[in-house]
Amino acid sequence: MAVPGREVDLPTLARHLVEHGPVKTLRTERRVRILINGACVADTLGTTGALFVWEHEYYPQLYFPRSALVKNVQGYDIVYEDHQDVKGDHNQIIANTLKVKVTRKADNNMKEVKDGFIVFSDGLAGKASELSGMLKVQFSAADQWLEEDTPMFVHPKDPFKRIDVLQSTRGVKVAVNGKTVAETSTCMQLYEGGLPIRYYMPLTAIDNSILRPSETRTQCPYKGEAEYYDVVVGDKTYKDIVWYYTRPITECAAIAGLYCFYNEKVDMWIQNGDDWEKLGQEKSIFS
Repeated sequence: MAVPGREVDLPTLARHLVEHGPVKTLRTERRVRILINGACVADTLGTTGALFVWEHEYYPQLYFPRSALVKNVQGYDIVYEDHQDVKGDHNQIIANTLKVKVTRKADNNMKEVKDGFIVFSDGLAGKASELSGMLKVQFSAADQWLEEDTPMFVHPKDPFKRIDVLQSTRGVKVAVNGKTVAETSTCMQLYEGGLPIRYYMPLTAIDNSILRPSETRTQCPYKGEAEYYDVVVGDKTYKDIVWYYTRPITECAAIAGLYCFYNEKVDMWIQNGDDWEKLGQEKSIFS
């Protein structure tokens, strides 16, 4: 029901989670805050802490105790209003949504969030018991999320996931529709759980005549914002199969300015001694 990369309306999400339960949950001691219109409106400091909630299997969201809502911020008026009761299968109230208004006193600038906050009822039983009294905020409803003092992007990072970037002198070749379009004797191999190994190479390793700039931009909480190229071979255009990061986040700084092809959409070989091993076109969510 909860689809990765797509925010489901909160009443629908609440009904699903109360009926089926989350995939898993995990308490975390890290301080989590959210900012709206310049004011911190939720802060887990001094509470029982945030809860990682896997609404689906791919990555978690962070839930707050309701006590994390901040009511007094100097220079701001913050109002939380009960907005909509959410009822379950047996007509019992399982959650209620909040309307949030944050007004900056200096210039009377007000921002209202109507559909981004929901609080689960106390005393939920069964698979949803850990959600009792917890606050869910749509990631897009806040202007900024912070783990301790570090900004979060796109969605919270999975605490069980790690990324390794390793320099390699094993050659890599790439072909599209039978045409060799890239070949390099060195690359950076990026290992990210659940995805094929990614081979990042210098732009000089690629036949630049096949590249066409794309307007596509995507964001990754682990790597940063990616820009893309289409590839044109013959009379066929392959959309967004090359990407690169000009300003990756610190953990992936080694891939800055390097270029990568989707293994799932091209033919690729890696050098093993004097031989070239063809890689299979692995299946992933990007296939």
